[in-house]
Amino acid sequence: MKITDVRVRMVAKEPESKLKAVASITIDDCFVVHDIKVINGREGLFIQMPNRKTPDGQYKDTVHAINNETREMIKEAILTAYNNADAE
Repeated sequence: MKITDVRVRMVAKEPESKLKAVASITIDDCFVVHDIKVINGREGLFIQMPNRKTPDGQYKDTVHAINNETREMIKEAILTAYNNADAE
């Protein structure tokens, strides 16, 4: 699997805002995942996969990586694109 495109839309206007950007990734030029959030947490930037709220108030990912290696690859690709966009 290859991430063939990453698009980042900056959303944070205020420095104290936790939500910094929303990203989309294209996998193998044939599958797109939208609405991946870039969030500034207590321990730095992380990504949050698209999710929905369940009737009991919990949030469940609607799209997610099956293993840590794939999640790290997605995270690194998005955070690299975010850092490049933020530098501009």
